[in-house]
Amino acid sequence: MGGVMELAFANPFWVWAAVGAALLAIEVVGGTGWLLWPAASAAATAVLSLGADLGWPVECLVFAGLTIVTTFVARRFWPPRDPGEVADINDNIGRLIGHHGKASHAFAAGAGRVFIDGKEWAAELDEASDLAAGVEVEVTGVSGSRLRVRPAR
Repeated sequence: MGGVMELAFANPFWVWAAVGAALLAIEVVGGTGWLLWPAASAAATAVLSLGADLGWPVECLVFAGLTIVTTFVARRFWPPRDPGEVADINDNIGRLIGHHGKASHAFAAGAGRVFIDGKEWAAELDEASDLAAGVEVEVTGVSGSRLRVRPAR
């Protein structure tokens, strides 16, 4: 084990590069955005270790400081995630929540069809049981493969 430690102390660039690569790999798998900044900080610390022989304690402090600063700065300017935003970009139905459209056919017993964003969808009413064709509706949710709608307000 002593040989590995000697190698690490002799080559801090590669240690910091490996730490950055590992953090980036975990970020790619998780996709949270939180580990992107520590990975970049590890890369910056690796580059800094090439130019200056600071020693491990100082490099660890530089890494910690860069991680804190970059995380706070990034979160300050990173666009906030919309709570209604659907995480799956392939979920066409889920992204329709909040959109407006028109009832393409009259609703009977709470079920009918709506025309939203150039497509016709099967829908069910949240509040009423009947709705005339042509009435503007708002999508409030998804129930299986059907949209849940209510008359627009």
